[in-house]
Amino acid sequence: MGFDAIDRRGTGALKWDDTLRRFGREDVLPLWVADMDFAAPQIVREALQTRLDHPVYGYTLFGERFFEAIRWWYAERFDWKIDREWIVPDHGVVVSINTAITALTNAGDGIMIQTPIYPPFMTAVEANKRILLENRLHYFEGRYTVDWDDFESKAREARMFLLCSPHNPTTRVWHPEELQRMARICRDNDVIIVADEIHSDIVYDRPHLPIGRLSEAQEITLTLHAPSKTFNIAGLNTSYAIIPNSAWRAAYQKRYDQIGLSQGNPFGIAALEAAYTPEGAAWLTDLMEVLRDNIAFVRSYLAEHLPRIVPVETEATFLNWLDFRALGLDDAETEALVFDRAGLALNPGTSFGEAGSGFMRLNIGTSRTILRRALTQLKKAVKGQA
Repeated sequence: MGFDAIDRRGTGALKWDDTLRRFGREDVLPLWVADMDFAAPQIVREALQTRLDHPVYGYTLFGERFFEAIRWWYAERFDWKIDREWIVPDHGVVVSINTAITALTNAGDGIMIQTPIYPPFMTAVEANKRILLENRLHYFEGRYTVDWDDFESKAREARMFLLCSPHNPTTRVWHPEELQRMARICRDNDVIIVADEIHSDIVYDRPHLPIGRLSEAQEITLTLHAPSKTFNIAGLNTSYAIIPNSAWRAAYQKRYDQIGLSQGNPFGIAALEAAYTPEGAAWLTDLMEVLRDNIAFVRSYLAEHLPRIVPVETEATFLNWLDFRALGLDDAETEALVFDRAGLALNPGTSFGEAGSGFMRLNIGTSRTILRRALTQLKKAVKGQA
């Protein structure tokens, strides 16, 4: 089905070709940054080839096919009929987060995040001179939940809440009741919700609910999404924001225009239009089976060979959040074990904030052969230091 790992070395791949600078050695096996080693869908590759065959690659508009593809995807996948005018094209979800912060808040405003969290959430707040308000998630018996008392307290100090849904790195798929409670608290405290939902296409045991679909949240939410993670096309830098609130949409668009990003990437546009189709959805169904099998393999291998390394239940994404704390090592020792002795490039838990201490993030969007090799190297390293 086209899910063999592709050799990406020498292509400028961040994941594979930047290990010396990031990890101090070239021979580590990279299972860190959130893109996959699988080929993009055939329908996407054909669309790119068709666009490539036209020999002019000038400034490119976001045409009606782009907007209709997004509307179709949301209606089919999330049962949400979004208006055409709500959609604002963008060049990446991280760009959107920064645009929302600068367009809708002021220096010194409080912005709430839920840690451990995708690192650009923290850097976006701090780089734009806003106050970081940390609502640390509770971790108990292998599951993360919201500290609601703290959430309400922080909401009273916040102007904006950066929601990660599904949550990265913990992979939580928030229940409707949790999202409704978040929305009510934010609405009652005049807090803007910026929802990064880039991983929402890859969920396993229950459907993803966009928080912006909730009646109590629609007018206070900016929903950010892209086909980049889902279809492994992150390098094409094409995303979008869904902003029902017309005043906020105008402010967001004004800020975006000031940055000078009004045109699109012709290849990213063609890729999105091809991906958000029944053929793209069928490919995603096949991908999900591969990822389910990889998740089960990692869990089984660890239970048999490395029972002190415990995977948090993976509810979404192609990322595993691994609990190393039972090894009795501090974070520096854990990183030395993984990077130096096992020769693996994973994301250290502390890069997701202090709440990630004792954990590591493993990307399972690759072949079974590479995963088996990685876990075997980890087993040897752990046995060697015991």
